[in-house]
Amino acid sequence: MTISQTSAGGLIREWRTRRRMSQLDLAMEAEISQRHLSFVESGRAAPSRDMVLHLAEQLSIPLRQRNQLLLAAGFAPCFSERPLGDATLAPAMAAVEIVLKGHEPFPALAVDRHWNLVSANAAIAPFLADVSEASLLQPPLNVLRLSLHPGGVAPRIVNLAEWRTHLLERLKHQNDASGDPVLVELERELRGYPSGLKGSKPTPIEPDAIVHPLRLAHGDQVLSFISTITVFGTPLDVTLSELAIESFFPADDQTRSVLVRLAKERAI
Repeated sequence: MTISQTSAGGLIREWRTRRRMSQLDLAMEAEISQRHLSFVESGRAAPSRDMVLHLAEQLSIPLRQRNQLLLAAGFAPCFSERPLGDATLAPAMAAVEIVLKGHEPFPALAVDRHWNLVSANAAIAPFLADVSEASLLQPPLNVLRLSLHPGGVAPRIVNLAEWRTHLLERLKHQNDASGDPVLVELERELRGYPSGLKGSKPTPIEPDAIVHPLRLAHGDQVLSFISTITVFGTPLDVTLSELAIESFFPADDQTRSVLVRLAKERAI
């Protein structure tokens, strides 16, 4: 489902439905009467700028869509949207590079709201080895497309079925949160790629496992990773709010040793 309403009340109703909240639920969270909320959603009452932002906060609407909601209500956008190269974002982008560089010898990358690569550290090299479809590496490099495309990293993902499910569930959750039509189309595309299910068996879960790792074939070895996602806290800029860093950590000693060795070889 994508956000398609144009009136402020229609947008609020659509976001409320997306969040699976009743009018009463949202009215109680916002500490307003259900009657007033009903009037806002139906267009019988025009919400103030503060009310629009208040309801957007209760609905956890992303900053980009809060701007759209403000415009629909007849107000100017509240949150800036600067390009990544803007001078005012320089401190934030410098922080991204520090995080990426500081995570070496382990892989880390930064992506935008559509999972296009913004930056990556040198340790990302094992993920890019043996990619047969060269177009996947051309800008804008989409990380999810590269991961699941049969000409990308997918053939070397040992537990492709599990990892594919993980990535698609993450993307679906993002779609539920943002209603971004580009991401909806990306999810549709990715679900059309081979699933890795035919003729394969689910990877057994280790008794002491804490997460589903990514298992990547590298030469005659299998590298095993767990990952974390980092975002900026309390952003006021749309672009910055949509930037995320994914950091990969070795899930076993063998992977750690291989990554350390590869880093030493790159330094020679």
